[in-house]
Amino acid sequence: MSVLNRRNAVFGWVAYQVGKRVIKQKAKQAVPAIDPESKRPNKSAIALAAAAVGALTFWKARSGSDDSPADPA
Repeated sequence: MSVLNRRNAVFGWVAYQVGKRVIKQKAKQAVPAIDPESKRPNKSAIALAAAAVGALTFWKARSGSDDSPADPA
């Protein structure tokens, strides 16, 4: 009896499909949303946006070109 047979392949495919759905649902629940009462993003969404802007600013500053001329020695 082989380890990889049609029954195990179907079982793995079904487990993969169900797992994808569960992961998508958990990801949707974890994403910060807009507060329905105040129509403003909640505090975790604001913190996430601020962290993203800070990371992008840091990354851009670190990857900027060096405009100073080379020392002719």
